[in-house]
Amino acid sequence: MSKGNRGFGSSLTEGLDEAAEPDTAAPAEGIMASRSQALARIASGKVVTDRTEWVDPARCRPWRLHNRDLDHLNEETCRDLIDAFLSAKKQRIPAIVRRLQGDPDFDFEIIAGVRRWWTVKWLREHHHPEYDYLVTIQSVSDEEAFRVSDIENRSRKDISDWERAKEYSRALAEFYNGSQAEMAEHLKISRSWLSRLLDVARLPQSIVAAFSDPHDITVRIARDVKPLSVDAKMLPLMEAEARLIESERADLGAKLPGAEVAKRLVRATVAPKQKGGAEVELKAKNGRAMLRYTRGSRGGLSLKVLPRSGASTDEVLESIRSLLEP
Repeated sequence: MSKGNRGFGSSLTEGLDEAAEPDTAAPAEGIMASRSQALARIASGKVVTDRTEWVDPARCRPWRLHNRDLDHLNEETCRDLIDAFLSAKKQRIPAIVRRLQGDPDFDFEIIAGVRRWWTVKWLREHHHPEYDYLVTIQSVSDEEAFRVSDIENRSRKDISDWERAKEYSRALAEFYNGSQAEMAEHLKISRSWLSRLLDVARLPQSIVAAFSDPHDITVRIARDVKPLSVDAKMLPLMEAEARLIESERADLGAKLPGAEVAKRLVRATVAPKQKGGAEVELKAKNGRAMLRYTRGSRGGLSLKVLPRSGASTDEVLESIRSLLEP
């Protein structure tokens, strides 16, 4: 890494989390080779240019379009970086920032490296005040900053599809006039992949609410759920099931995996394959689902008493009695 002014292309070669997985969607080999050499020299401590500095993390703030969900950063989700920093006794790989002007509270804006910033702050607050935040300072526009962040983070496995989809959705509106074709061209990605990712961010909030953690919503889940959510006949069925899942979570504390939630939402749009007719749901006086029943073709009755409906035993028995009466 040499001193002096470097172009935007060179800035893309810098920055990988210490605990990151290998890049499975890597840019050109030349860029990757350059980045590997630069990171190795920085990690060895042999090179610190006039654009790479140790700074106080309290003087840095995340960029408004950064791709991290700050509420999702905690000791558990950052444990790999905490351990890596403690093992190395410092942060080895710099974050990417740009200098702020006219802000008395902050000197730098974090373009890529919010998770590293959070980790350094956590260490300072937990008996390690000696840790500083290693940053490389770049001069880039907002759109360039988005592409820098995207290239550095595209292969990260610790970024959820939900976080990435939200970031792309904001960038689509702000930088590319809503044109997916233009955005895909600038990012050098396929239009089909971009469309699938954006579908994650386009799910209705009534459906997202069914998931105990929206970070569980993957591109694969959105692929199955999104087409049904835009169907005027299917959406109400899915929303009813979503409310039931929310109620079960509130009553039982049951947090279903994202894949199981998706299966239930999709299953709710399919009529039960029972000869006697479709399953019918009865609600208690408090509005919660209490019973589900199906009448068989030969006059039989299949009943399912739902858990934690809030209905009294008498209310449940009275409903069953009414179903049994001719």
